[in-house]
Amino acid sequence: MFGEGQHTDKLQGHWVLARAGKRVLRPGGLELTRQMLDAPAIVSLDRVVEFAPGLGVTARMVLRREPCAYCGVEREPAAAEHLRKQLNLSCARIVLAPVEQSGLPDSAATVVYGEALLSMQMQEQKSRIIAEACRLLVPGGRYGIHELCLRPDEISDAVRRDIQAAMSKEIHVGVQPLTRREWVKLFEEHGLKVTWSCETSMHLLEPRRLFQDEGIAGAFRFAFSLATSPTLRKRVLAMRRLFRRYEKHLGAISLVGQ
Repeated sequence: MFGEGQHTDKLQGHWVLARAGKRVLRPGGLELTRQMLDAPAIVSLDRVVEFAPGLGVTARMVLRREPCAYCGVEREPAAAEHLRKQLNLSCARIVLAPVEQSGLPDSAATVVYGEALLSMQMQEQKSRIIAEACRLLVPGGRYGIHELCLRPDEISDAVRRDIQAAMSKEIHVGVQPLTRREWVKLFEEHGLKVTWSCETSMHLLEPRRLFQDEGIAGAFRFAFSLATSPTLRKRVLAMRRLFRRYEKHLGAISLVGQ
């Protein structure tokens, strides 16, 4: 079980949702993930590296596109073991390592992507992760992200601090999302030209998004988990209240840079 040995009250938010049976943990849902994968046009000649594949939902989507190679870089041992059991390892491999120090050779990939990863990092760590992606990419390679986004670009420092403090408290991990302008600037600072971008609402725990992402059976499985576990229900409802409180200022963004 994800977060094995930890009480639900102490778990990071994404593992709380996973423990409750949620499989899509990306802020913009499956639809934004599909668009992010369509933008770099992954084909059979591509060598793909995914940072922090987690439960492997996006990995399976990529493998259906039949790239010539896929490698997931995952630092969580439980997640890495889950991925090794779930994926077809005849055409994929999982590396247990921090994403900023993957240990993979230079120019190992034509496509690198990561989701719901950079938003939870300090600015310096964001830069280290993007630098590692650039090191792994061949000239002309494509890098995609799917992350939380602050709105609008002119958001006040006070509101930004409130969101960071509230999300860190409820999700139990430091959360530092950026505005669209700041995400683009971060790409440009690493020599990446943004070739595609898209934004959507941050409705991770809203009923309509749950059915879209998890399907009918998955949504009811998630609801049953909450109904039968007061501790899970308390954590998940607290996260949903937070997302609703800051709905006007929280979104999801995907960028692809080259």
